[in-house]
Amino acid sequence: MTTHTPAYLRGAGGTRFGKHEGSGALDLMASAAQQALTSAGLARGDVDGLLCGYATTLPHLMLSTLFAERFSLHPTYAHSMQLGGATGAAMLMAARELVRSGRCRNVLVVAGENRLSGQSRDSSIQTLAQVGDADFEVPNGASVPAYYALMASEYMHRTGITSTDLAGFAVLMRENAIDHPDAHLRTPITVADVLASKPIATPLSLLDCCPISDGAMALVVSSEPGEQAAIRMRGAGQAHRHQHLTAMQDVMQCGASHAAAIALQEAGIATGDFDYLGIYDSFTITLVMLLEELGFAPRAEAAARLRHGDFARTGALPLNTHGGLLSYGHCGVAGGMAHVVEAWRQMSGVAGARQLARTPQHAFIHADGGVMSSHVSLALTRER
Repeated sequence: MTTHTPAYLRGAGGTRFGKHEGSGALDLMASAAQQALTSAGLARGDVDGLLCGYATTLPHLMLSTLFAERFSLHPTYAHSMQLGGATGAAMLMAARELVRSGRCRNVLVVAGENRLSGQSRDSSIQTLAQVGDADFEVPNGASVPAYYALMASEYMHRTGITSTDLAGFAVLMRENAIDHPDAHLRTPITVADVLASKPIATPLSLLDCCPISDGAMALVVSSEPGEQAAIRMRGAGQAHRHQHLTAMQDVMQCGASHAAAIALQEAGIATGDFDYLGIYDSFTITLVMLLEELGFAPRAEAAARLRHGDFARTGALPLNTHGGLLSYGHCGVAGGMAHVVEAWRQMSGVAGARQLARTPQHAFIHADGGVMSSHVSLALTRER
């Protein structure tokens, strides 16, 4: 039987999300990386592995080695990755494998960009439009919000969920973000505010969509745990069922449940054992669909669990206590990584005013890229 070295989330760090005038992608990444190393109790010379997520504002062909040069790192393994919103979780999964195999002892995983201040509105729209199929989707003028709106229409038709159901999740994310000093959006909102906000792509309105932000996040995956707590990466799984919306076979089975099944089997943890969730939420429909496909709510009943208080900070299954992409903000790869950084802080007992009354023992993380295209699940356990 093969014996693997345990892989731990040893440290984490990140910048505030919002607008960082004058700061480029490398500046933001360096700030997050230094915070992560400091929290891990490591020096730059201790890093022997480096994984970097892509940045639309810095499309360098060798971003990992460029960052290593600027941040004074000399890793024995370096890699850049590009998997849309699933990139951060996929990098953590890869870092786990590097540690488990003995290839590396301390892997720095970092991403960030100045997506809000570093590109124009037209450039942002053009970048997002490229998610679509070049032959069958892009020529029709659609962009990411439109693709998600089409998917939302089908899902809502088949399950009976309503725009009011979706709006409740936007409100919860904002309630969580209000208590986080680094969150992009902190103004209180109501369900009525969400429903009355500007239509973007029916049935999605402005407050059903995440904002575009500047920011960065970093985590350290190591063979030894940190001083705060031993947060072990117990399981990981991926699934890739389609790339484009027009190739999606079934809106009820996008691949999330397949990735989760692999992670849970590997971790030896059941869905009901988790007491914290970090679930990707680029749009309210993303969050609802993932919660239901992953099995954290029956079909069409995620909103009922929300109204019951299950996903609140005081509930049985706290969800995205930093505010998620919908309110903490979204700056590309780092936006999804923020879910893991928050999970690490909650599990380590260092979340400050946001710290849950019950320190989570098992956290489930899920990220998706594209239009529910690429899925990565992670299962984390606090061992001390």
